[in-house]
Amino acid sequence: MSQQMLTRTLRALERDGMVERTVHPTVPPQVVYALTALGNSLGDQALQIGNWIESNIANIENARQSFDARQVD
Repeated sequence: MSQQMLTRTLRALERDGMVERTVHPTVPPQVVYALTALGNSLGDQALQIGNWIESNIANIENARQSFDARQVD
């Protein structure tokens, strides 16, 4: 990921209330990002998705193989 893309992503997450940005007045300036309560609440949902993927990975792989086999010309 490029520095520019990282900056855009962090700004979008800050705008959405997922992260909080703190600038420390040092030379050079130090910037710290931390999850907000809203951002932390997303963790449980992400864990559920991860568990679902883990439970269904064989089905996903089979679907991918079937799809790829149909794409051969």
